[in-house]
Amino acid sequence: MLEINTEDDVMVVKLSGELDHHRCSNIRKKIDSRAESQRPKTLVLDFSKVLFSDSSGVGLVMGRYRQMLLLGGKLQVVNVPENLRKVFKLSGLEGLGVMK
Repeated sequence: MLEINTEDDVMVVKLSGELDHHRCSNIRKKIDSRAESQRPKTLVLDFSKVLFSDSSGVGLVMGRYRQMLLLGGKLQVVNVPENLRKVFKLSGLEGLGVMK
């Protein structure tokens, strides 16, 4: 499931369930389309209800990071479960300064 809400130039995307290649592809399309039309200053990816993610989750974050740079905004990744936090750290996402 995917829930997207925008308020005061902040677009919050609440992710849930499992993030694999197929699911991330659909999520990317939906987020990119909304971000292009709404041009938020901040995109927040909320991982609080994500149970599993393969490398596609890392790709999802990296792609939205690049997209927000192009749109002149910033990305925040919040509520990352501990098991995913380790994967994100190893992939270098923590070095981007997006994880809260």
